[in-house]
Order: sequence, then structure tokens, then C-alpha cells
Amino acid sequence: MAHFQVTLREQIDAFELQGRIIGDYAHCSGFYDWFCSDGALEAKARKLMPKAIKFAKAKGIDLDRHYVWFKNNCPMNGPLYDDFRIASLETGDNVFTVTPKCGHTGLAEVYGQMNLWNGPIHQAESWSQLAKVF
Repeated sequence: MAHFQVTLREQIDAFELQGRIIGDYAHCSGFYDWFCSDGALEAKARKLMPKAIKFAKAKGIDLDRHYVWFKNNCPMNGPLYDDFRIASLETGDNVFTVTPKCGHTGLAEVYGQMNLWNGPIHQAESWSQLAKVF
């Protein structure tokens, strides 16, 4: 994946102040990959971005050294589902993957580098329950 030129701080400011999704994937509402219709991306991004903002601020993520991007996933079994990923501006590596409702498990989940992606770091029945633990 190419390295972003826009910081998470700039992405948050653009969204909170102007309602805009900015960054390398702005032309597709912040999604790098998707299986849904192109017309569905903006509404999906508008649901994911507030969650990404809440997560980043709660976790104390350095807003000047990271960025967020979105993915729409198509599991072999289960419905399409969306996630957001917080990645390093320096390396392009993902630091966290957050799924408000996983198509595999039906749960809200956080995966990350801190445990080498070896299972969820946090898991809950819903996004609102998950948000309480971070």
C-alpha cells in the first residue's frame, strides 16, 4: 500500500469542520478496497469516520504520525462488513484494524500490532460496548 500524504489530524479536521473525507483515497470516500456498490461508499465512510475519530482519540494515537483508511470486506460466509484501519504514515503498516460489526462473528472487534495480530485485543457484542473498553 502506498504511503499517505495526509495525517489523521488533517483527516479529522476536514471531517469535523467540513464534513469531508480527505486523503489518498478521497475519490472513493476513504475506501482502499470494497465489494459493495460505489454509490454506497460515502454513506459507509460517514458512519465509520466518527468511530475512527473516537477510537484514535481514546487510544491516544499520534494524529500527526498516522492516518485512517476504510475497507469493505466480503467473507466467504456471512454478510459484507466494514472496518477502519489506523496505519503509520512512516511505514504504511497497519497499527489497528477496528471492525464495528464483523461479518464472520457478528461482534465488534479490535485487532492490532500490540499482540502481533494474534486474535482480537478487544471484542464486544456491539460497537457501543466496545467503545467503553478503549
